[in-house]
Formats: sequence, C-alpha cells, structure tokens
Amino acid sequence: MVTRIQAVVLDLGNVLVFHDDLVLFQRMSAWGGADTERIRQGMLGLWDSINRGDLAGDDLRHAVCRAAGSAIPMNAEPFFALWNCHFRVHGEILPMVESLTGRVKVVLLSNVNDLHWRFVQPLIPQLERFDDLVLSYQLRMAKPDPEIFQTALARSGLRAEETAYFDDVPRYVEVAAALGIHARVFTDAPAFRAQLAELGIVV
Repeated sequence: MVTRIQAVVLDLGNVLVFHDDLVLFQRMSAWGGADTERIRQGMLGLWDSINRGDLAGDDLRHAVCRAAGSAIPMNAEPFFALWNCHFRVHGEILPMVESLTGRVKVVLLSNVNDLHWRFVQPLIPQLERFDDLVLSYQLRMAKPDPEIFQTALARSGLRAEETAYFDDVPRYVEVAAALGIHARVFTDAPAFRAQLAELGIVV
C-alpha cells in the first residue's frame, strides 16, 4: 500500500510558469548581435552559477550581456525586462495547485535566480499559500544536487515516501526518485491531474 502523500513539491519553470529560452536568446541576439546558438552555448556555462546565486546582481547582468555579444552592459531596468521576457504563467495548472493548499503541504523547489524570482513571484498569488519556498539562489545549491531535495524534505518535516515531486526535467526526477520520493515528470495539466490521482489525490 502506498504511504499517504502528505506533501506535494513542485518545480517552477515549465510547471507553474512556462519559460521559452529561445525567446530569451532571440531578444538577447537582437540587442547584442550574437547569433542564438552562440548565446545558447554561452549560457550553458553560466546557468549553474546563476542558479546557485554565485553569479548575481551586476555580475549576472554583465555576464549575460557579454553572452549576447556586447562588451558594454545594458542598463539595469531594460535588462530586467529582457531577462524576464520569456515567462508566461501556466494558467491551467494554477487552479489545481490552489486546490492542493490546505489539504497537503505544498512546497516550491526551484532552480531560480534573484531577478527571475522577483519577476515571477507576483504573477502567482498562490505562492503566498505555499508551505515553503525552497529556492536555489538563496541556498547556494541547485538541482540535481541531492542536498537540495534533502533540504526540501527536512524543511517540510516529512519522509521521502510521504512526498510527491513534479518536475519537467527527467534528470531531476531521477535524483528525487533515488531518494525515495514519489517523483514524476511533469508534462501538462491533464497528466498532472492523472498523476496526482494515482497517488491518491483528486483535484
């Protein structure tokens, strides 16, 4: 018999909000002049430091502008708009998330940087009702490190077998599953509803 699920842990990107990196890279290219593939490759070497909060503030802005092809950084205000141009709220999922609050603990576990978080948080009022927000840049650790999953469990006060986790990145799901968490790859809202039902949660 499956242990009753006491907590649902959710990723942010491509779960609660969509993020289209190609849109971001195209905007970066239009401003800085580098082609999108060069930008994509350049950003690959930056994301982990960005997510861990090691690259933040002006240093982040300068590094991203260099990846876009410009030695002269964009001013902070237009950069904030560019850096967040690729987000779109996943409206179909939010009522399901709303229905979870108060029934089980609901926790956010996200690889995110301070500027993205500052933009996205006001777009999702349901976050105010979450039991915890486990954010990589605040902890200086990031998925797929097992430590960040263990931190989320410890802060929720629950065992792995009592916890469900949803993420769109299979590698992260595998790490969570290896810790004994009921981890599922998130694809879309109907599949999420079905996965919750399999775990005994009807939304």
